[in-house]
Amino acid sequence: MPPQHAAPWWLPGGHLQTIWPALVAPPAARTALPYRRERWATPDADFIDVDVVDAAQADAPRLVLFHGLEGSSDAGYARAFGALARAAGWSFVVPHFRGCSGELNLAPRAYHSGDFAEIGWILERLSTGERGRGGPVFALGISLGGNALLRWAEEAGHAAARHAHAVSAVCSPIDLAAGGHAIGRGFSRLVYTRNFLQTMKPKALAKLAQHPGLFDGRALMAARSLYEFDNVFTAPLHGFRNTEDYWARASAKPRLADIRIPALVLNALNDPFVPAACLPRQAEVGAHVTLWQPAGGGHVGLARGRQRGQRDDVTAQVFGWLQGHGPQGARHG
Repeated sequence: MPPQHAAPWWLPGGHLQTIWPALVAPPAARTALPYRRERWATPDADFIDVDVVDAAQADAPRLVLFHGLEGSSDAGYARAFGALARAAGWSFVVPHFRGCSGELNLAPRAYHSGDFAEIGWILERLSTGERGRGGPVFALGISLGGNALLRWAEEAGHAAARHAHAVSAVCSPIDLAAGGHAIGRGFSRLVYTRNFLQTMKPKALAKLAQHPGLFDGRALMAARSLYEFDNVFTAPLHGFRNTEDYWARASAKPRLADIRIPALVLNALNDPFVPAACLPRQAEVGAHVTLWQPAGGGHVGLARGRQRGQRDDVTAQVFGWLQGHGPQGARHG
């Protein structure tokens, strides 16, 4: 059943519904979690940092959250979902995409919206590797992390069920071209693009210092949009010809019907990052995919009520959906 979400009257429009909840976090998003950090060596001689909140029971279900662009385990949405997982007796796992844990990674690469191979390696390690001892795995992706998670489920097909019982993508840019052009125009370019580039450019320049000649530093400094940044940095570092090739091959929307495990895709229709016109209809996505498309909520905002913005209601419904698609007993970790 779609979430019972109604954006508050005092937050009209997608921009306010995106910005206000990010500035005024709800109680669950302000609660510190008792993370324990692990460093995992990757197959290409690099590393990722993974923050874990352990459950009391070793066989408790595990909620794995893949964060958004320039996100981390400290993001408000991570804390909110982590609080729900703890209350249910689940363990909570937040793998950081490379370069997002506070330390520059080693390899001549970073992360991107279609990084399904990295997602697959992480989920396989959690479900069958040395850290595979535990309860069922449920995966959740926010924004960029959600698109990459869906791409993994598409690529894995029936094999995905060996590593995750269900997946959910929240406010994910499943049509990267539509989203990239939207965030590159008008108010979105002035606010969101500028905010992202303030952290992405210094990380990219640090990567260039680490690997001289990796890309054109002057072209990167001249970039004023994510399109231009991706053309100089993201696309060539990760095996794409250019931005158009990256956005086309990394977008989850064209292959949603290939998913063979339960998948929830939640997008607000007024999300300034993901235009409503690009969102799929239920008939286009196959029987395994459930679409929730509330009228309001902005981008990872989903505020409601008469008082300060709160994500708690929709996060609880997303978490409840995941609980309902696991093996018997997952609801009571």
